[in-house]
Amino acid sequence: MTILNLEKALVITEAALKKGRALAAAPLTVSVLDAAGRLISLQREDGSSLLRPEIATAKAWGAIALGKPSRAIAADAEQRPAFVGAVNTLAQGNLVPVPGGVLIRDDEARIIGAVGISGDTSDIDEQCAMCGIEASGLRPDNGL
Repeated sequence: MTILNLEKALVITEAALKKGRALAAAPLTVSVLDAAGRLISLQREDGSSLLRPEIATAKAWGAIALGKPSRAIAADAEQRPAFVGAVNTLAQGNLVPVPGGVLIRDDEARIIGAVGISGDTSDIDEQCAMCGIEASGLRPDNGL
């Protein structure tokens, strides 16, 4: 089983931020968590606003906690708002049901972590997360 370590987390972060710059995205914050939801890396670009670290981490944490990318959690929130609201209460508000939280899978499709990005539109955040994970040689899972 592939382990998500600091070296890979930094590759993911650097590639995600590089993609953000190529897209002329607003300043981004990138959070990388392991499969247990523990923070490995959190980097915030200059100019990234105050709550971005919490939002990015919540996107990744929710993906790990529910075993599905935040895009799928957003779809659940539309279809079953009471359920997602209840889960967010159980999660003490640490669930952000919008795209930008992408699962990281190894070659055997096991979840080994997640990336959460916040700063631009949710779709841009997700695109940067996907690029970062791909650059690390791991498999991104955004639910599509």
